[in-house]
Order: sequence, then C-alpha cells, then structure tokens
Amino acid sequence: MDEKKAEAFADNLVNTLNNGALCLMISIGHRTGLFDVMNNLSPSTSEEIAEKSGLNERYVREWLGAMITSKVIDYDPETEKYNLPPEHSAFLTRAAGADNIAVFSQYISELGTVENEIIECFQKGGGVPYSSFPRFHEIMAEDSGQSVLSTLESHIIPLVPDLSEKLENGISVLDIGCGRGLILTRLAELYPGSKFTGKDLSTEAIEFARHNSKQKGLNNIEFAIKDLTNFDQTAQSETYDLITSFDAIHDQAKPLNVLIGIHKSLKNDGVYLMQDISGTSHVDKDVEHPIGTLLYTISCMHCMTVSLEQGGEGLGAMWGEEKTRDYLQQAGFGSIETNKLDHDIQNYWYVVKK
Repeated sequence: MDEKKAEAFADNLVNTLNNGALCLMISIGHRTGLFDVMNNLSPSTSEEIAEKSGLNERYVREWLGAMITSKVIDYDPETEKYNLPPEHSAFLTRAAGADNIAVFSQYISELGTVENEIIECFQKGGGVPYSSFPRFHEIMAEDSGQSVLSTLESHIIPLVPDLSEKLENGISVLDIGCGRGLILTRLAELYPGSKFTGKDLSTEAIEFARHNSKQKGLNNIEFAIKDLTNFDQTAQSETYDLITSFDAIHDQAKPLNVLIGIHKSLKNDGVYLMQDISGTSHVDKDVEHPIGTLLYTISCMHCMTVSLEQGGEGLGAMWGEEKTRDYLQQAGFGSIETNKLDHDIQNYWYVVKK
C-alpha cells in the first residue's frame, strides 16, 4: 500500500466531512438572509447581527462558529465582532447575482431528506417520486433565476439569430418542463406580442406559475399540468415557432419521446433552444468537470430516481453532449449547435433545428 496516497485520501475525507457540514450552514445562511445582512454591516457582535436579522441570537452565534472555523467569516476575539469579507460576500449574497454559489448549497439539505428512500431504491430498485422533494422546484427556480433569468436578454436570447426581433413581432412559444415558469413569465413580460405556453408534471409548480403570471396581469401566457411521457403521440404538428427546455429533458420518464414530440410540434423553420447539463457522456472524462461530484449526486438522488419512479429509463443528469446529440438525431433533428456560456459552469446550450 502507498502510505502517502492513503494519508492524502484520509485527509481529503476529513475535509469532505467539514465541507459537507459547511454546505448545510451556508444553506442556512442563505435562507435566513444572514449573509445578506452581514454584507451590509460593519464588524458586529452576534447580538447585533441577530437583532438586524430578526433571528435568535443563540442560533446565530453557533452558526457563526461554523462560519469562523471554516474561514468564511472573520472574527476579532478582542472585540468579539464578526465580519463577512467583501471577497467572500461576492459569492455568498443575493447582491452577487449569478455568482451567488450559496444558492446551490440548498440542494445538499434537500437531497438529504430522501436518503432513506434512496437507500431502499438501491436495495429494491424503483425510484423516489417528485412529491418527496418539497423544495426542489423552489430551489430550481432560484438556481435558474441566477443562471438563466439574469442573462436572458444579454446572453441567451442572442444565441438564436434574430430571435428577439421575431419575439417582438409575435410568435408562438412552448416551454417543456417549465417548473414554476419564471423564465417563460419573464419572456411574456418582455414580448407582449408573442404567445407563451408552459407545461410541467408538477401541480405545485404550475399553480405557482399561474398565480405569478396572474399577479403580473399577463394575458399572453398559459400553463398546463401535463405528463409528457407520450408526447411523441400527443404533440400537435408544427404548432410552435420556438420551443425551449431548461434542464428539463434528462429527468423525463421517456426523454426520447419528449424530443420526438418537440420535433413534431416545431414548425419547419422553428428553433428548439435546449439547456442541459454539460456532461461528456463518459464518466472518466467527467472527472474534469468542476462540479462533477455534485451533479452526479443530484442525478442519483433526484433526476435519475424521479424518472425511474415513473417507469422511465432513468437517463440521469450527466448523460452528456454525446448522448444528447444522439437523442436529438434520433428524434429527427438535423442541425445541432452546442454553446457554452462563461457564467454557466454546469450547462450546455443547444440551438436545434429540423
């Protein structure tokens, strides 16, 4: 046995324990707004931070202990004051926009709630239903709010030539697996002359989307609760000028059926804009992905298992570009362009045509 290799691995596991615990504390800091409060405070005591946050001081103080030992927050023992350095707040606060990594820490605590069910699936097969993930759509909405909404006009719409002009003139748009519909709702606000339709399996997500669009007074958007497993058969022919999906294809029960339905629904001169995880289709190459372990974990404990629970193939989030292109070609698409955006470390953006 290589003793140095063993020692290095043991050290890495200890760091993993600390970092895993830190993810839970970062999630709490994000959800309670503690990072946002501290970002606007000069060095302060735990009492001052708790008062400003409207939170219990004893819990805040213990949370601060985790932040200090992980070197996220600075502490002055003489004044007993805590400070969030600007170099750290740039990646932990809502003011950081698309750079706020704290958002992603929420996946860890959410996935932890289904560990027992996942273990049972390891033993007996099957999957875990969407209903076992009470906050997943909420987290996904916040995730996409950073990676998609924040750059929708500046980076994403320009991926398709002349798309903004076409949307202004008025076209028909379908979003597959729309979730809470934040992206589609934003598009409906930007382009009142176009018509937008969102479809998703989740009742909770669609109810949220409908309420949100109604609150905004939009009359050019509609949402439908829809199981797309047989979309290859139920899709209406050549109905939409633009079809979108945002990290939604890989966890479908029958992803190829969905893609065939998209091809069928798309007008001959239409465009399918597809965002999906930037795997390679080869696990040995995925070692180089900056968040490969996180994405495989989310896949195992959510994306793959919700597909299997529906009797699906359990494709998984890390199906990768090679397999994505294969599925798109099987669905009938002839033109597939892959794009990578600098701000988005986890996705590819495919511009697809017939």
